[in-house]
Amino acid sequence: MSPLRIAVAGAGIGGLAVSAGLARAGHSVQLFDRFDAPAPVGSGLVIQPVGQVVLQALGALEPAKRHGNPIQRMMGHEARSGRRVLDVTYAPRVGLAIHRAALFDVLMNGALEAGVDLQTGHEASEVRGSFLRFADAAPAGPFDLIIDACGAASPLSPITSQELPYGALWANVNWPAETALPQAQLRQVYRRAERMMGVLPIGREPGHEALRTAIFWSLPTRAYQNWRDGGLSAWRDEALRLWPEFQPFADQINDPDQFVMARYAHGTLKQVTAPGLAHIGDAAHRASPQLGQGANMALLDALALIQAVDRAEGHVPVALQWYAEARRWHVRSYQAISHLFTPQYQSDSRVLPWLRDRILFPLSQVPPLPRLLTRLVCGDLLAPMPSLDRESFRRLSG
Repeated sequence: MSPLRIAVAGAGIGGLAVSAGLARAGHSVQLFDRFDAPAPVGSGLVIQPVGQVVLQALGALEPAKRHGNPIQRMMGHEARSGRRVLDVTYAPRVGLAIHRAALFDVLMNGALEAGVDLQTGHEASEVRGSFLRFADAAPAGPFDLIIDACGAASPLSPITSQELPYGALWANVNWPAETALPQAQLRQVYRRAERMMGVLPIGREPGHEALRTAIFWSLPTRAYQNWRDGGLSAWRDEALRLWPEFQPFADQINDPDQFVMARYAHGTLKQVTAPGLAHIGDAAHRASPQLGQGANMALLDALALIQAVDRAEGHVPVALQWYAEARRWHVRSYQAISHLFTPQYQSDSRVLPWLRDRILFPLSQVPPLPRLLTRLVCGDLLAPMPSLDRESFRRLSG
């Protein structure tokens, strides 16, 4: 197989992963990013077991583990009643909570070591034929394959999405020296579905020795300015009324700008490929974070595309067809499940949280549902990348 000339637009998680994997396979990869110095955006996340498989394939899992924090259980309770309404264990596996900056560093180092040519100051604007065009630089190309990893605001993707009414504030604080919360759990507290707050221990940020924690606070996107205008004292008072154990985390917030407002949307491309072009990650599908699958979906897209190029022996049209088929049903199924789960935890509904607490959660603890919920969270309730045999490749290639 002759090496392909490949362009990747966007140095996020998916873009770095697919660049590293394709370069390791011997292809010539140019990675374009609009920033002068590419950097991560966001707070903490959980690399689920399916995502860890991708990191392992890229040789990035062990470095990620050195930065991250293992998560063994997800627990949530209703603030007023104290009733447990979420309980999912990973055993015998674990989730890997990690700061985005740490994961970014691990993947960036892997991409550069693999020989990826990083081009900064290039804001992708469109694909024209086999050329990638930019808003502020001369076009690059021709390329055998262009990969859109520009994220939710990708100018290369025709995706249409619906903004969800609720988002979340995220901030990073130190793990307190004195807290009753276990360090191996993601903990959440709810007041109906209009309030959700949580604590996610995420290990260490690059350049910091202290153990860090991502905290989050759900609120309607339209209410963000009202939250700022209300002041931190009002927020802290409300948070501690709902969850007194949150105090050592809340006490570390002294400026509203420590929080970043994350807005979510839902949408999925019907066609994630076009001639010579593949969309991955948020450029191909967007959802709320309720199942903790966003970054994992991007990693799985990257691995599917890497494997598709390899198995198609450089035949780009066949590789693109395999990639689209391999990821279609896993993505759409998890998108649908996320769409169903989200209003139970983030909405103005009074009925849905009642059903969640009184009916759905008790049912979720009846075997075999706990095992199915574990697989759902781990990301492999459905096969992430159904394999295609050689006969299928012959059929696809015509």
